[in-house]
Amino acid sequence: MSTPHLQGEKGDYAPVVLMPGDPLRAKFIAETYLDNVKCVNEIRSMLGFTGTYKGVPVSVQGSGMGQPSIGIYSYELFNFFGVQSIIRVGTAGGIKDEIRLRDLILAQGACTNSNFAAQYELPGTYAPIASFRLLRAAADTADTLGVPVNVGNVFSSDLFYDDADSLADWKKMNVLAIEMEAAALYMNAARAGKEALCICTVSDCPLRGEYTTAEERQTSFTGMIELALETVRNL
Repeated sequence: MSTPHLQGEKGDYAPVVLMPGDPLRAKFIAETYLDNVKCVNEIRSMLGFTGTYKGVPVSVQGSGMGQPSIGIYSYELFNFFGVQSIIRVGTAGGIKDEIRLRDLILAQGACTNSNFAAQYELPGTYAPIASFRLLRAAADTADTLGVPVNVGNVFSSDLFYDDADSLADWKKMNVLAIEMEAAALYMNAARAGKEALCICTVSDCPLRGEYTTAEERQTSFTGMIELALETVRNL
């Protein structure tokens, strides 16, 4: 069944989906790492692909930027296409002093300034967290591969340009990095009874004025992609 944002039928997506924000990164992942690739979505140019990685079915679907966008795509994948697990593979801005450019982060939890959780009408503050099964599998896979990772909280912000300049405040709470999608993904997964994990590459360290280029962000963060794919293979 097609949805307003995804074409195709249930079964066109594998049980596990890698979800970069950039649809061109989705295309790069599919063409570089997957065999027997089929394009399963082109609506709004938010590209999606299904293939196999070392014999394991896996899909890659772009999410766009921000929690409203990933909220739409992850909701439809979880609830209409039978997807069981989504692993976001995206970029983040390092906040903590020890975090450096190109470091990998496994987002154990996702703080947020978003009002996304208001829809659930909960009598308190919800704490979005990753699937422990996926988190443990990714950490174990990183150990096996000899890939250093940082595990902890990220801050999922609705603001890219923050007039309040609040990153120093989040740094006080030992938050590792800022990104814009994980909290909504984790909430959609929890509500659907599914699994989600966010793996990020540090593309910039805004408090220190350090940045990578757009081309680097699109095609060179291969360590994160390979960790995600090997994690899927080890599930």
